[in-house]
Amino acid sequence: MRTPLKFLAGLLLLAVALLGVGVALTWAPDRSVEQLQARWAPPPSQFVEVAGLNVHLRDEGPREDPLPIVLLHGTSASLHTWDGWAEGLKAERRVIRFDLPGFGLTGPFADGDYRVEHYVSFIAALLDRLGVKRVILVGNSFGGELAWETALAFPERVVAQVLIDAAGYPFAAESMPIGFRIARMPLLSPLMQRTLPRSVIESSVRNVYGDPSKVTPALVDRYYELTLRAGNRAALPQRFAQMRPGANADRIPKLTTPTLILWGGQDRLIPPAMGQRFQREIAGSQLIVFDDLGHVPHEEDPQRTLSAARGFLVAADQ
Repeated sequence: MRTPLKFLAGLLLLAVALLGVGVALTWAPDRSVEQLQARWAPPPSQFVEVAGLNVHLRDEGPREDPLPIVLLHGTSASLHTWDGWAEGLKAERRVIRFDLPGFGLTGPFADGDYRVEHYVSFIAALLDRLGVKRVILVGNSFGGELAWETALAFPERVVAQVLIDAAGYPFAAESMPIGFRIARMPLLSPLMQRTLPRSVIESSVRNVYGDPSKVTPALVDRYYELTLRAGNRAALPQRFAQMRPGANADRIPKLTTPTLILWGGQDRLIPPAMGQRFQREIAGSQLIVFDDLGHVPHEEDPQRTLSAARGFLVAADQ
């Protein structure tokens, strides 16, 4: 009897030792904004106080533009996901983008409230802080959900919207990034707040691209380092716990805001069928599908996606 017990005890000690080694190799404590700012917030970045948060923001283009374009990123992304669009628009249009609370350099909501309604109030407060009365909203994934929710809450302020692989309906993901899966696991998510294998981030980013070969080490660096911003890893499971996909889907047909829908045909997180449903339920909306792109088509191919949206953006400004 002693031999099997010794064997099991040895296996347990080995497992503990391997776990300890794994934790040591992937140990990744939080980083402060000051540690990250030099690389990820050079000019034209600025920090603006809104609703008790020091919001990382970029506000570019002509200030006399009466209808700024506001870009809203998705879960675990940042304002940098819109670099290509901002570069293509800022010569002629005022372009505003920022890190949403819980992501990028802005950091978490102090009260831990990650309900959609709280985010919508935050967006309105930020526009007030900038003195912007009317906008075109462009949102990807979670940012797309915030776009249409804001359009419903403030129809007088949202003149038009572009929804890019937007959330809003209940759906079954064909493939979910491993980082999202871990954040939804109560036993594992606390561990990930102290450790973070870079491979988890790389796998997650590659998962949402139609062509994973486009995912460069520099792109992975950005997602990895901004995930380490103090408070972001704790905020993600809170946000997932407080939001139920499709909770407000019955409100989508009430939208009267002119809407363009862009979708990646290779999106395995929010399937293209959801883009078709948005088109059916938003009266007068248009849908453009990019067969070879994934969940973040604006980042994967900014030139092509922006080109497809230009006509709509110009018409909305008339």
